[in-house]
Amino acid sequence: MAAQPSAPSPAPVRGNPRLPLLALGAAAFGIGTTEFVIMGLLPQVAGDLHVTIPQAGLLVTGYALSVTFGSPFLAVATARMDRRRALLVLMGVFILGNLMCALAPSYWLLMGARVLTALCHGAFFGLGAVVASALVLPGRKAQAIAMMFAGLTLANVLGVPAGTALGEAMGWRSPFFVVVGIGIAAALALAAFLPRTIEVPPMNLKREAKSLGSPQVMFAMAMSIVSSASLFSVFTYITPILQNVTGISTQGVTMMLLLFGVGLTCGNFLGGWLADWRLMPSVIGIIAVIIPLLASFALTSHAVVPAALTLFVWGVLAFALIAPLQSRVVSEAAKAPNLASTLNQGAFNFGNAIGAWAGGLALTAGLPYADLPFMGATIATAGLALAIASYALDLKTQREASADAAPAAGRP
Repeated sequence: MAAQPSAPSPAPVRGNPRLPLLALGAAAFGIGTTEFVIMGLLPQVAGDLHVTIPQAGLLVTGYALSVTFGSPFLAVATARMDRRRALLVLMGVFILGNLMCALAPSYWLLMGARVLTALCHGAFFGLGAVVASALVLPGRKAQAIAMMFAGLTLANVLGVPAGTALGEAMGWRSPFFVVVGIGIAAALALAAFLPRTIEVPPMNLKREAKSLGSPQVMFAMAMSIVSSASLFSVFTYITPILQNVTGISTQGVTMMLLLFGVGLTCGNFLGGWLADWRLMPSVIGIIAVIIPLLASFALTSHAVVPAALTLFVWGVLAFALIAPLQSRVVSEAAKAPNLASTLNQGAFNFGNAIGAWAGGLALTAGLPYADLPFMGATIATAGLALAIASYALDLKTQREASADAAPAAGRP
């Protein structure tokens, strides 16, 4: 199990935490929708703003890079605010950014609006994870984080398909107007249900920076990067894999992606439960199963039913890692969790970018689509090595603590 932080965990707030967690989940739903819905609208955006589709694709890259490198600065900018007010300010940035996206008259103004919107992404999820864990008893912290991240998984299952359909029917700007409405509703829910006092350590930049130097925090962020890289080295190219290798239609791809999204949602809650049970053994076990599963996808991708089953299980396992890794960072940086939690969101997005780049590089070098899952499995092997090393350090720390405690216990 994870080594316990030296400082006691903050006491949970009084009252039922379900409503504030649902409010955090609603905000996560809006943020997830605005991040991914653009992918289904690229041809419309390109045509309306007179750019090429690859140029429109940079709107996705710009968003991810803004999450990775910009969110920590927004987290620092809100450092002196109480955590409730900081979350509301971040939602304000989110609402403004999406309104600018909906009204942007040119490509570069849309890019700027996307970058602005992304600034609140990592900061909100990072701070939201800290707040969610403070709302509940110690044995349910990862499940609380998973409840918030459920909004992100539901965005993939419901928000993105609905937003894409709306964009096709009423123009690409319409989904952004709807997301503005979702953001306003989420902000009102946060204002109504978040406790006035949340026992979270205030951000102290010196203490926060020191927490980042913890070996276990660095291990957790490295695992976040590698797990995301493993996922996106394959998933970025899942449509051509399904069309060219599995041989299914465009409509069939949509159904397969919906099945994958359902798997993500199931995995999110499974990961929260496993992390509260046994965090690091669960992480090790999940990655150990992902490796052969991805390798087998090179074979199962040649037939519809085996491919569908593999995609569903892969979705479950891939997102079962999110809550444990986020919870690990919050736990190991317990004295100063705010910046570390935000940076871990950047780590996930950095892994997304690395995985997509690595997969594209392999395909350009001539690797067949059918063999791309082997790359994902290889990257996941590196993640397994990191997880085992982190757990071994946990066990070493526990043995040393027990050895130090034994002589003290024997003293009269």
